Amino acid sequence: MENTMTSAQKLKNLLELEIIPDLEVAIDELFAAIDKAKTASKEQKEDLEEMREMRTECFAIVEELGRDELEDDEIEELLAELIDMKTEED
Repeated sequence: MENTMTSAQKLKNLLELEIIPDLEVAIDELFAAIDKAKTASKEQKEDLEEMREMRTECFAIVEELGRDELEDDEIEELLAELIDMKTEED
């Protein structure tokens, strides 16, 4: 039996196992830096807001996948975008 994951499963795994945890670590680190400095720069506030929005979007995508609300082409597009994003980080 061939063990091939669908794009939807790959997307869900990528979000749940890598992207969301990475975002949460980044958010925690930023909070720690802000806490240590006792103040947040405008840039840090913007970064924090951006990361929180991304995390919210990621959770929303996972929920939509769970409800089977995404078209295959949307899934492929999101998967490609996220893989590109992860590749740029490394």
